[in-house]
Amino acid sequence: MNKSFGNADPKLEAYTYRTFAPEDPFLVDVRGRAQAAGLPDIHVAPLDGLHLEVLCRLVGAKKAVEIGTLAGYSGTCLLRGMPPSGSLHTFEIDARHAAVARETFKRAGFEGRARIHVGPALERLAEIVADGPFDLVFIDADKSSYGAYTEWAAENLRHGGAVILDNAFLFGQIVDEPKGEAASAIRGMRRSHEVLARSGRFRSTMFPTGEGLAVGVKVA
Repeated sequence: MNKSFGNADPKLEAYTYRTFAPEDPFLVDVRGRAQAAGLPDIHVAPLDGLHLEVLCRLVGAKKAVEIGTLAGYSGTCLLRGMPPSGSLHTFEIDARHAAVARETFKRAGFEGRARIHVGPALERLAEIVADGPFDLVFIDADKSSYGAYTEWAAENLRHGGAVILDNAFLFGQIVDEPKGEAASAIRGMRRSHEVLARSGRFRSTMFPTGEGLAVGVKVA
């Protein structure tokens, strides 16, 4: 191949961040408040946050679902890419995280547009099916359940809607033999990739970000 997959040149990374400026003071503050509250530092990368906003705009998302709220960083990025009438259902298993996210959405002016569902997403997703079909589903939660989340997206997205998977390279473990503590996560992530790439429901690709951002458009 005459062109590599991805780019690890730090000079090009610095240029990209300098030119496209993916993180503004508000988003920096979200990270700071999350750190002060003792939340894990597992937010999406700044450039991936910008990817989310742009992808929302590309698909014309008005109704979106996020699985994995954390402090509301990625949810804010999603809502920024939606029109004023747009709404977000976001699922968070930890009530402490949800409290921080609730304040984030309030400060961002999205309080009435972001509905936080606290509890296991696999149990609570059924509660919003009647609000579908949805325009976009973003998945950034427990990796073992990625396959189930992606299958839910396949059933509840509109034709032409998009599903986005963060951490799609599984921190480099996606190519490893599924054994030990990582086995469930590897199987779950591979199952999600199979749905995206081979189910016939999506036309999909992988953005070679540091974490891997898999994106599929529903075609069937």
